[in-house]
Amino acid sequence: MSSRDVSCLDRLTALSSAEEFFAVLDLPYAPEVLRVARLHILKRMGQYLATTSFEGLDDNAVRRAARDTLERAYQDFATSTPLAERVFKVLKEHDPARPPAPKGAFVPLAALVQPLAQS
Repeated sequence: MSSRDVSCLDRLTALSSAEEFFAVLDLPYAPEVLRVARLHILKRMGQYLATTSFEGLDDNAVRRAARDTLERAYQDFATSTPLAERVFKVLKEHDPARPPAPKGAFVPLAALVQPLAQS
């Protein structure tokens, strides 16, 4: 089976590096951006693709949509940083701008061991 017989989505699913995505979709990139944000870009691309319907599109339209999605995700990080974008859960949970989650009630040990006569 030639690469022409494989659908665009099947071909993208088989890729393993960010550079391969950019090469297959013929999208230029700055190596310094990709070096810092490769996983973030691919994660963001996946988030964008999850909201995209490919139903009824021919393979060329799917390829254009995937290319546009990768370009959009790349631009997010070409103009920002992974820390600012916070696409991964660990970065979202440790956002200093977000107030900490409320914790359970704290009872100091001294309050538990006080003699009953003091109450």
